[in-house]
Amino acid sequence: MTETNRTVRLAARPDGLPDASTWTIADEAMPHPGPGEILVRVAMISLDPAMRGWINAGRSYIAPVEVGAVMRAGAIGEVIASHSPAYATGDFVYGPFGVQRFAAVRTDAKDHSDLVYKIDTGLAPASNWLSVLGLPGMTAYFGLLDVGALKDGETVVVSAASGGVGALVGQIAKLKGCHVVGIAGGPDKCRFVTGELGFDACVDYKADGLYKALQAALGDRRIDIYFDNVGGPILETCMTLLAMHARVVVCGAIVGYNDTSKIQGPRTYMNLLVQRARMEGFVVFDFADRYRQAQAAIGGWLRAGKVKALEDVRDGIDQFPAALNDLYSGGNFGKLILKP
Repeated sequence: MTETNRTVRLAARPDGLPDASTWTIADEAMPHPGPGEILVRVAMISLDPAMRGWINAGRSYIAPVEVGAVMRAGAIGEVIASHSPAYATGDFVYGPFGVQRFAAVRTDAKDHSDLVYKIDTGLAPASNWLSVLGLPGMTAYFGLLDVGALKDGETVVVSAASGGVGALVGQIAKLKGCHVVGIAGGPDKCRFVTGELGFDACVDYKADGLYKALQAALGDRRIDIYFDNVGGPILETCMTLLAMHARVVVCGAIVGYNDTSKIQGPRTYMNLLVQRARMEGFVVFDFADRYRQAQAAIGGWLRAGKVKALEDVRDGIDQFPAALNDLYSGGNFGKLILKP
């Protein structure tokens, strides 16, 4: 092959929001697959809020991206060379291919965050395998149904309701007969969440009076499940409106990912005691052995028209830095995907 591989590498760990100095974007020699590896032409790359945490020093639930390494990212693509008996040229696959146009990866990873598996683009469009059938979909499905232990007819509130995870959380809850209130930024997003996704109400966190707006959206109800994607003041507010035996599902904390000051916990946490509620965090990789179960269920809802995939697709690998930062300012509308 005479093609070159365009890559995005971590140049330096940022202090706050990543900027141009954080990344090196360059053309490099094509990678070559070794024994047990496949070479993938990357078609679409998943951009996720968790990426900000991955470029910090120190281990969290996953090892940090090393300075000089290709930026970690889940992606889908086509196998164009294979040294693995499990994969053939022409297979479409999902894996940790990173922010680059070509990737040579092993297919026998033991760590769930490094899994490579085949996808069926005949079952659903390729982009869906990064949204509702990808990790955002798995996060919504297991976070709501397993961690949140959703019961039919409950009251569910979800923040970042027009994002890749939040949009599906609300749609699944509606399928279970729940009263669903979304929280999103701006009237356009709120109109979409109620008009197109079918939520019962949506509160604009950028407007004044979040508490009163939530009260109005809930009516005489209280929150059985709050699915938290943002943390900060929105989390604090929702925790004041919990029902008895409520569950707070901690999925993410966008508000604090670029905050270099010490992050404070929710000041309203004592309501967990008063309401005999629980608050639990989770990482989607914990459910990796059950992804196929979730994909079968969500795929069935997709084919039946019961859920919609909300996606924001951008073009060009050089757009990665600006597109990533849109995740932290609310500049995306749905699951953010980059076509390299």
